[in-house]
Amino acid sequence: MPQTAEASRLRRTLTSAPALALVCGALVSFGQAPFGLWPVTVLALAGMFHLIASAPNLRRAIGLGWWAGLGYIAATHHWIVMPFFVDAARHGWMAPFALFAMSAGIALFWAAAAALGFVAGQDRTARLWALAIALPLTDLGRAYVFTGFPWAPLGAIWLDTPVAQGAALVGPYGLALVTCLIPAALLTLHRHLVVSGLALVPALALAGFGLLRETQPAPDTDLTFRVVQPNAAQHLKWDPDYVRDFFDLQLTLTEAPVEGPSPDLIIWPETAVAYGLGDKAPAMKMMAAASNDTPVMFGVQRRKGERLYNSLAVIGAGGQVTATYDKARLVPFGEYTPYGAVLDDLLGIGNFAAEAGNGYSHGPRGQVLDLGPLGVARPLICYEAIFPQDAGSNNGRPSWIANLTNDAWFGDSVMPRQHLAQTRLRAIEQGLPAVRAANTGISAMIDAHGNVRERLDLKTRGYFDATLPGALPETIYAKTGNLPGILLLFALYGVLLYRARLYPH
Repeated sequence: MPQTAEASRLRRTLTSAPALALVCGALVSFGQAPFGLWPVTVLALAGMFHLIASAPNLRRAIGLGWWAGLGYIAATHHWIVMPFFVDAARHGWMAPFALFAMSAGIALFWAAAAALGFVAGQDRTARLWALAIALPLTDLGRAYVFTGFPWAPLGAIWLDTPVAQGAALVGPYGLALVTCLIPAALLTLHRHLVVSGLALVPALALAGFGLLRETQPAPDTDLTFRVVQPNAAQHLKWDPDYVRDFFDLQLTLTEAPVEGPSPDLIIWPETAVAYGLGDKAPAMKMMAAASNDTPVMFGVQRRKGERLYNSLAVIGAGGQVTATYDKARLVPFGEYTPYGAVLDDLLGIGNFAAEAGNGYSHGPRGQVLDLGPLGVARPLICYEAIFPQDAGSNNGRPSWIANLTNDAWFGDSVMPRQHLAQTRLRAIEQGLPAVRAANTGISAMIDAHGNVRERLDLKTRGYFDATLPGALPETIYAKTGNLPGILLLFALYGVLLYRARLYPH
């Protein structure tokens, strides 16, 4: 009898609304890379919307939104524990706390969406539509609030479908709105056929636009790039006993025989050169010799006075530095720590990827590199590629996107696959090809439709030579950015909020 009572309690717990919300949130993640199961996301969102819209009061709705957000963020961000195990003896104990803290914190955005949806709806149906607007609104908020962290945006679930091409028109948050309108329409279809049917029109329209856009040609350039992937394990990458080995390996891959056209540019990944820029001139000369004076783009730490930068540099003949870019958007608590010196002294909290204390300094935003015959590159170092508002430039339109990254911190997890997916989305939004050089993978040549032309998979050592795809005409999103989406979401939410106040339940 006690066992029966215990089983009954367990059953009630597992079928409780918070548990169901948690499960729904976790299932929403299956639309993201590497799964791409967008129907699962749509159905899971429908379940989540139903739970929140049926909540008896605002407090309950907020709680359910938080539980759903916890499930989604934990499922899509669980890779955050991996850096703690690079030096497991020192940092491993922090991993579960970091995952919970991050998930619980970002889940507050979903709790806010639940609150916005609940207060703007005078009944269950109105709350469903309000949620369909509020969740994309808070998805957008993740790109800006507290320096921003828009990882795994809802709109990315469409990446391998024609709908994704709609990012060229409406950006990732317009895709998020389309995503959320579908479950709201499904839940109200039996009672409001016309309205629900109209809510499905944007998704169908973007699918049609995508099919048409995929036929739009973008002739290849006459440039050939070689992308080098050394597969340097993170726990060895900075080890003095291995630094020279990894450097020599990249030299060997750089000077490997050419089967087709000779490369016009050779690209190494983020922090590929451990010596620092300028303090080991012989290293630059060795790189130029290995490339036969072909320009080499590479990631490197650069010191200027008292400041240290996570940088990208280009060298030409003789190892002469011809261009540099300093990473503008740094990873909080990874590349810099606010009040880092104080925290390191008091609590021993330094940085994983940078020096202890304040870490790297921020470079200026929106820089491009005019590389002459190689075109105008928009550099995005690692984490910068997840910010759609940063992929363009205020200094004229780039020719291509250069994404140098080191995802070795995160091992063979979903993170490098999700990171690649978001770089592909940037290519679609901007109508530009993107070249991705990743230390341990996934390196890729991506065309302006977001298709991967060439790639080196995770944990692979090697290189590829590929023609740089051409650019498409400048997209509407590249011209307008997120502003139209922000105005539309606020306008739609304002209409629902006004209606709720005008016609209270």
